[in-house]
Amino acid sequence: MAGRALTPFQLTATLLVALLATCHAGSIAVYWGQNDGEASLAETCASGNYEFVILAFLPKFGKGQTPQLDLGSHCDASSGGCKSQSKDIHSCQRGGVKVLLSIGGGDGSYGLSSPGDARQVAMYLWNNYLGGTSSFRPLGDAVLDGIDFDIELGGAKFWNDLATDLNKFGKTNGGKAVLLSAAPQCPFPDEWDGNAINTGLFDFVWVQFYNNPECQFSRHGAFMDAWKRWESVPAGKIFLGLPASKDAAGTGFVPAAELTSRVLPLIKGSPKYGGVMLWSKFYDDRTGYSSAIKSHV
Repeated sequence: MAGRALTPFQLTATLLVALLATCHAGSIAVYWGQNDGEASLAETCASGNYEFVILAFLPKFGKGQTPQLDLGSHCDASSGGCKSQSKDIHSCQRGGVKVLLSIGGGDGSYGLSSPGDARQVAMYLWNNYLGGTSSFRPLGDAVLDGIDFDIELGGAKFWNDLATDLNKFGKTNGGKAVLLSAAPQCPFPDEWDGNAINTGLFDFVWVQFYNNPECQFSRHGAFMDAWKRWESVPAGKIFLGLPASKDAAGTGFVPAAELTSRVLPLIKGSPKYGGVMLWSKFYDDRTGYSSAIKSHV
């Protein structure tokens, strides 16, 4: 059945709505590496669901320790086995997916003892994972796009120094810029990442709105208050961090239909809105959460 042509006013309104939707179109970031049975890195990127894949984790570094990469059962970094991931990282980057290394995590042995210690860690990260050179690069010749700060223990000092030093390495060594991201808890300000984020050097902040009942969406007013506070930080884009299934976190899971109909409409109007971060690929594989929300993010 033939439809009537749109009037000039209707056409203008339709184009305006489409433009606004495009302006606030977001991305999906996902953590990968900590669980047996999740898709490979290449498969993760080839899905087309994610613009950012965050390798989890480097849980040991700083305070004189030899840094140690832990990608679960995907590979054994101590024996050089994670160099095999280089091919997948290159594949991701050719497809336009940014790949970052997350340092820290909820369980590990890490921390910084001084500005000098922060500079040593920055130099290690630059030479072994970013644009520098080293005789032993745990992920082979792949040059990652950036570093993610998932700091949840080990002291709150000197992370701002680490961010500043990483930023300087990217600017002064002729390589590509080092993207910086952080994964603070939703209570504001974050105990661990707060000082680093306040440097104004972070491109992305994916706030963990889970395992923190006081600011999750289940408490609507507190959630919006927290989101508005996070909008105020001097960072590029703010992401809504969520578990990809009920099993992925103790609290904070939001069903996909509720996310798209009730949560995202509240925050997508923000000029700092960046999208959704998911923990993690393993759980997303089992629920299809990213596929269910992608067209709405």
